[in-house]
Amino acid sequence: MQSLKSRLLYFVVKRQLAKLRALNLPLPEFRKAREAAAEKLFKLPANVKLEVTQSAGVHAEWLRPDSAATDGVVLYLHGGAYVGGSCITHRALAGRLAAAAGRASLIIDYRLAPEHPFPAALDDAVATYAELLAAGSSRIAVAGDSAGAGLALALVQRLRETRTQMPVALALMSPWTDLALTSETHQTKARVDPYFPTPERLAVSAAAYAGATPLIHPMVSPHYADVSGMPAMLIHVGEHETLLNDSLWLAQRVQAAGGTAEIKVWPGMWHVWQALGGKMRDADDSIAELGDFVKRRFDALPS
Repeated sequence: MQSLKSRLLYFVVKRQLAKLRALNLPLPEFRKAREAAAEKLFKLPANVKLEVTQSAGVHAEWLRPDSAATDGVVLYLHGGAYVGGSCITHRALAGRLAAAAGRASLIIDYRLAPEHPFPAALDDAVATYAELLAAGSSRIAVAGDSAGAGLALALVQRLRETRTQMPVALALMSPWTDLALTSETHQTKARVDPYFPTPERLAVSAAAYAGATPLIHPMVSPHYADVSGMPAMLIHVGEHETLLNDSLWLAQRVQAAGGTAEIKVWPGMWHVWQALGGKMRDADDSIAELGDFVKRRFDALPS
């Protein structure tokens, strides 16, 4: 059951995001505003230590929970519609998920569009994954939210193509899988979605990311991909978000292909509500379930 606090915070989030959109900031200033807000509002849990590093030529951060198991790591790919987001905006969420999974997590500042269109972000994710393998991290789970979750699905496609060892699990929050925006929920859920009250912002971001590549390219929009042979995944999505069908269709297609795709639609929740971990029960419960899924997938592997 949805918590009373989340019902109240829904309207707070909706109002604050509307104020930010009304400023109509240029993209560089918008990114800085999001980072400043994140540093103020979202704190890394006390039981998670931050270690700044580099990965595949991009800035990255290790988020290491106290007493973390050493038999695997989590690669976290942040959201932001491929044009925003960073370690700063998402480290608190990634850190909470790392603590719930009981494993260290690596979050990276993959290159953003429009300065770096597809496949730059994917190349960074693939190179980071390869570095983890080369460093001896043979057991890797991949987690992500929104565009980052879509990027995780593109990553496993590339790994399948190159016959590289697959992740042990995918933990996906509100994945953006259809950049062509063909689902009816891109329209019908807009009035209740605090992040995307109209499809225009998503459409602009999709065009910036895809560049000269068609929006229906399977590694741009995993909705159009062959989903056979994908790792087991758990998908959490909110009832009040335009990307609802992106998640529902993904789960249906993976299941039809014989794969494992668990999905949970959270009543009353909005896009990546897990960012409010530590502030409301609904976010904490989702993170705990996603982390437990990853932990169980690691624990099920032979020692």
